[in-house]
Amino acid sequence: MSTNENAPATPKTKATANGKPAAKRSQAKSARRRSREAALQGLYQWLITGDDVATIDSHMREQDDFSKVDQAHFDALLNGCILEAADLDAVLARHVDRKTTDLSPIEHAVLMIGAYELKHCIDIPYRVAINEAVELAKAFGGTDGHKYVNGVLDRAANDLRPTEIAAARSSKAP
Repeated sequence: MSTNENAPATPKTKATANGKPAAKRSQAKSARRRSREAALQGLYQWLITGDDVATIDSHMREQDDFSKVDQAHFDALLNGCILEAADLDAVLARHVDRKTTDLSPIEHAVLMIGAYELKHCIDIPYRVAINEAVELAKAFGGTDGHKYVNGVLDRAANDLRPTEIAAARSSKAP
């Protein structure tokens, strides 16, 4: 029993090496992450309904939080993934265990976004592109879908970013 039962409970905080409380990680989503989420929703709609890109784009822009999206990245992802769907599926087909059309629409869309970023968004490090796809799969996909997405995109990165991966591996070598 505590010596001071009436004292208010204080939450425990982790302390850093200097003894000060650790800073809380920001829970705010970046505009880039929001653009990926919006593109995922648009690609899902496209995979399910086959609607044209203009209809999907218009629908996504009507959403309440669309103003918080990195609109240029959203445009690149949504339009690029739909325009290059066959090419992206060809890249992914080498690394999936079934036809891409047999994947869940969420995992298929996440893989398309990841492959598109690996192929075209060279300013995004390959590990970040893969991690962002994994986070999308965790948030929107099935229970272990993120593991599948991680494995497929990790192998696809070898095809799409061989120089970057070779440089990363050589920097780790003793």
